[in-house]
Amino acid sequence: MVLATIFVLSIFFYSLVSRQLGRTIITGPVVFTAAGILVSMFLPSSLVFEGNQKVLLLVAEMGLVLLLFTDASRIKLKDIRSLRPLPARLLSIGMLLTIFLGAVAALLVFPHLSIWEAGILAAILAPTDAGLGQVIVSSPRVPIRIRNALNVEAGLNDGMSVPFLMFFIAMAQPGSGGGGILTRFLIEQLGFGVLIGIGIGLLGGWLLGWAHRKQWMSESLEQLGLVSLPILSMIFSEPSGASMFIISFVAGMTSQVGFEAVGGRSVEFTEGWGQLFNFFVFFFLGLMVPGGWNLLSSDVVIYAILSLTLIRMVPVAVALVGAHLKKTTVVFMGWFGPRGLASIVLGLAYIEQEAQLPGEPTIRVAVTITVLLSVFAHGLSALPGIGLYAKNISTLAEDAPELKGSNLE
Repeated sequence: MVLATIFVLSIFFYSLVSRQLGRTIITGPVVFTAAGILVSMFLPSSLVFEGNQKVLLLVAEMGLVLLLFTDASRIKLKDIRSLRPLPARLLSIGMLLTIFLGAVAALLVFPHLSIWEAGILAAILAPTDAGLGQVIVSSPRVPIRIRNALNVEAGLNDGMSVPFLMFFIAMAQPGSGGGGILTRFLIEQLGFGVLIGIGIGLLGGWLLGWAHRKQWMSESLEQLGLVSLPILSMIFSEPSGASMFIISFVAGMTSQVGFEAVGGRSVEFTEGWGQLFNFFVFFFLGLMVPGGWNLLSSDVVIYAILSLTLIRMVPVAVALVGAHLKKTTVVFMGWFGPRGLASIVLGLAYIEQEAQLPGEPTIRVAVTITVLLSVFAHGLSALPGIGLYAKNISTLAEDAPELKGSNLE
């Protein structure tokens, strides 16, 4: 009750100054992570939800599902053709190379980890976070093609990381028979996820659009009807074995076929609740940080820095070879691949498996410190980074690769 009260009060006071803070480098995740750290320094450890990973996992999953649905619903389908090559590069070459480099770096920095434990750490930290990148993907100063590419990447790479994570967990446990895990999870997580997402998006969007045109819905319940679609993504993911994140993202993208207003005013309710869940997860992250100080070492900090720089930026640069983008654009896209909610969700999913691997303490603290560093580094650099990038590309010709595509709105 004490923590809940503090969190709700934090939400209230943050809302009072949110517009003012929105003009600064202080983002919501920065505020709530810092609040969690401060609170944990003055409260006894017994009050810091120890052992309640399942509750936190549910909250984190709900927040990420709502956020992914909202972001996907804002991507105009007519824009997909012009941006398609960029997300395809980032989600294929870029992601595979990120996991590979992340595992290699983990083996070098943490020699006591097994190859499969290194893979687990790499898979957890591979996906980027749509929430932490919200300032980037919503800024009109960033070309629409670049914004949408980063948005699509963040929307899909968390779900695509799940098969690799489960495969590495299975292989890390002797006698678990993990050889066929990857193929099965690719089919279930990706294949079923896309199909179910299309079904929920097309049918749900068509019904909402039809009722909207008939003027049968009140404005408030129209928003409730909309928020039920990402929640359905969570429900249908359980029996199918598909990724709820992929289902939600695809559903958000396809729902606009039958309900064009899904990406506008009616999505505000979904976005608001998604923000509430997200802020809670970052608040909880802050609560967890002081408890892991005893495991903090220079090796962990080195890996966190590598994860946010070379492990992310080199694969992006390799993936974008031949895309004819400016070096500044490649650096911009490489840097703004923040680790946040998605990595927290995957980390909790790993803990829920109760694998009890020898390297688990290292994996936990490495994920925590990397996400913590990303919250502050990417949050504080977002607005200055946008300004520098916008100034650098201001002289681009109209036919430059960065400027292909139409307006998001």
